[in-house]
Amino acid sequence: MTVGLDWLPNTAFVYLLMFSRIGSILMLMPALGENMIPMRMRLSFGLAFTLVLYPLLSPSMPAMPDAIMEIAGMIFHELAIGIMLGAIVRLTVMATQVAGAIIAFQAGLSSAMTADPTQTGVQGAVFGSFLSFLGMVLIFATDLHHMALAATYDSYMAFPLNAPIMFEDAAQLALRTVASAFSIGIQMSAPFIVFGLVFNLGAGILARLMPAMQVYFVLMPANILVGLTLFGLLLTMMMGWYLTGFENHLAMWRG
Repeated sequence: MTVGLDWLPNTAFVYLLMFSRIGSILMLMPALGENMIPMRMRLSFGLAFTLVLYPLLSPSMPAMPDAIMEIAGMIFHELAIGIMLGAIVRLTVMATQVAGAIIAFQAGLSSAMTADPTQTGVQGAVFGSFLSFLGMVLIFATDLHHMALAATYDSYMAFPLNAPIMFEDAAQLALRTVASAFSIGIQMSAPFIVFGLVFNLGAGILARLMPAMQVYFVLMPANILVGLTLFGLLLTMMMGWYLTGFENHLAMWRG
C-alpha cells in the first residue's frame, strides 16, 4: 500500500489562500486585532482559525493553478478583500473617539491627553481612550467577537473567490461607515452637548452681570464635576449605543 503526496501542494495552497483573507481581517478587526495583543498570539489565532474553517471552505476553493502569476493574483485578491473588510469594520470604533472628544471638550478636560490603548503611539482625549478600551472589553463580554468570526466565514458567501474586487462598493461602504460612526458618536455625547450649551449660556449671562469676576475660571471645577457625574450616570446608555452600532455593522456585513 502506497500513499501519494500529491495532495500536499494543493492543501498548502488552499490554506495559504484562506489565511490571506482571514489573517487580513483579523489583523484589523476591533477587539481581535488590537495592538495591545502580542503579535505572536494574533498570528497563532489567525492560523488556528484558518485551520478550523479549512474543512468547511476547502471544497469550494479552486485547485492550485500551474502559473505562478495566477497564484500571486489570487493571493492578492484575497488580501485586498480581507484588508477592505477589516478596515471598514475598524472604522466603527471611531464612534468612541468622536464621543470622547466631544465629552472632554464639554467637560473642560480637552487638554487632558493619554495614550490610546487601542492604537500604538497615539494620544487622545482621556474620555475617548477610556471609551475605546471599555468598548473592546464589552465586545468580548457580550460575545460580539463570535459574531465577528461568523462574519469572517460569511464573507466567502458575499465575496466569493471568483468575484472581481469591488473597489467602488467598498469605498461607498467605507463612507457610510464613517458617517454612521460619527452619528453614533454624536448620539453617545448628545447629553453633554446639551449640558455644554446650557452651562456656557449661564456662564455667559453671569459674566455680563459681573464683569469684574473671572466667571469661567471660577466655574471650571463645577463644570468638571458635573461632567464627570453625567459621564458616570450615562455610561451604560452610551456603550449600549456603541454596541448596537457595532452589531448592526456586522449584521450588514453578514447580510
